[in-house]
Amino acid sequence: MADAAPAQQAQNVAAQRRALMTGVLVALPLALAAWGALYAWLPPLAGMDSMGNRLAFALKCCCVAVLLCLFMGIEAVAHQRLGSAAIDPLQGAESPRLEVDLRCLQNTLEQLLLFVPGLLGLALYCADGRAMRAVAATTVVWIVARYVFWIGYHKAPRYRAPGLVGMLQSALVLLYVCGRFGHELAGLPGTLILLALCAAIEARLVWLAR
Repeated sequence: MADAAPAQQAQNVAAQRRALMTGVLVALPLALAAWGALYAWLPPLAGMDSMGNRLAFALKCCCVAVLLCLFMGIEAVAHQRLGSAAIDPLQGAESPRLEVDLRCLQNTLEQLLLFVPGLLGLALYCADGRAMRAVAATTVVWIVARYVFWIGYHKAPRYRAPGLVGMLQSALVLLYVCGRFGHELAGLPGTLILLALCAAIEARLVWLAR
């Protein structure tokens, strides 16, 4: 019986891992299709020939993302605290719903640290108003992914997985921006060195986790 508990725990972890991976794999093509549709359907943005205007537009998109995701998360936590014994954070009286909202709020804060610089960098490398549709599409997909993560988490932890595509999108944007920056520094070798360094660290992290 002593050996049964660790084995059962390992099976549960494996099942949850499969559920998370499945959720991401199902949501990924949908997110890509949504991004592509937005990029194709949105009209070119006017006045985007200036770098300053492109960065200003991206910053405004960041403000919208913060308002709709981070601020709304803060509001959800605040309203629940004000209406319950959890108004005193030191009492440990948080409800399961509040616990989920707190975790989503923390995760959103972390994801913003990936999203914001990546979006600004993307705007920096967009040549004109037509290319800037990528900034708008990236913002919309990220916001929707945050709500998918939040709503899914309330249903069950494994259902938060589709919302993780927002993190994957931010990672791809950062890789693109850093690849372009590496190319500016040292041409193709600069790009390859930066991307290879990132891949090596990721591989090491995966190996350590296993």
